[in-house]
Amino acid sequence: MNERERSSEEFEDLVAQQLSGPPILTHPTEPAGVPPVDWRHLSAEESRDAWTVLRKWVEWFTVRYNVPISIVPACWWKHGALVEELSALRIFHQSSFDKNDSGYGPLEWHERLAQAQNRLQRAGSGCTSGHYELKPRSWVGETDEAEWDAWIDQNHAG
Repeated sequence: MNERERSSEEFEDLVAQQLSGPPILTHPTEPAGVPPVDWRHLSAEESRDAWTVLRKWVEWFTVRYNVPISIVPACWWKHGALVEELSALRIFHQSSFDKNDSGYGPLEWHERLAQAQNRLQRAGSGCTSGHYELKPRSWVGETDEAEWDAWIDQNHAG
């Protein structure tokens, strides 16, 4: 049995339909999730609010998931990399459990949490029995400015 030939308009409609993916069942009024926290660019008031929200979430998270102190020590807020990781996890958790989520969010959250375990542990390592102050890295006096200027003035494309 031969299929009738489709007109170019019918063909274009068919391709457009296939490329558009599955039908959208709902039209949320707000995007899922919340914007990430850019700690470097927060005002003093925004920073205080963000810290308060993050602390509340970290305390809930560590109790709910029974996260050991070797992963998130009590001094978590003194470790920049740990703050960034926990902040990202909080945002992902919120968006994963958003009312407009398709239903896969909670599973994705738990998969991402499993992937984050090693990063969390590395970021806060050494503080299981009290805060251990790491010497922060500094760039003061480390870069030869003349060498830097010469480098950025060159074409590095090839």
